Amino acid sequence: MDKQQFLKQLDKRWTDFNESYAGLSDAQMTESGVIGDWSVKDIVAHVTWWEEEALKHLPLISQGGRPRTYASEYGGIDAFNALMTEKKRRLSLSEVLKERDETHARLVSYIEYAPDEQFLSETRFRYRLRLDTYSHYPKHGKAIRAWRIKFEGRDRMDFVLSG
Repeated sequence: MDKQQFLKQLDKRWTDFNESYAGLSDAQMTESGVIGDWSVKDIVAHVTWWEEEALKHLPLISQGGRPRTYASEYGGIDAFNALMTEKKRRLSLSEVLKERDETHARLVSYIEYAPDEQFLSETRFRYRLRLDTYSHYPKHGKAIRAWRIKFEGRDRMDFVLSG
């Protein structure tokens, strides 16, 4: 997969992820219970902070360095996710969506200027980028879609019962 193929894959999966919650109201976006106690807003923030992590670590990886592990830095990925969830929950929905757009644009720009050789084989750079982006999005898009089916079914039932 060369850089252009990577960017196409990234764009397709990004679009699919965003379509998973397209059309939801602000109230629906902030209702907990999509994944555990996470709302769609929390999931969007989660995907965004992993793109931020990619942007933070890829320059070091590109130069042959190794970032500190999440185990040594935070006590593991679950602990890091919990820490970031609490930090990002303080943000409004509009702030989360703004961060999503700005971070994703910076990520795409970074990839466009990254060395082509990082994409010609399964380099550590490409591996990290894939994990933090296009292989990450579908998991969360699928969870949102499953929740929407339950949510929309519940709304129809409420309508039937109250109508």
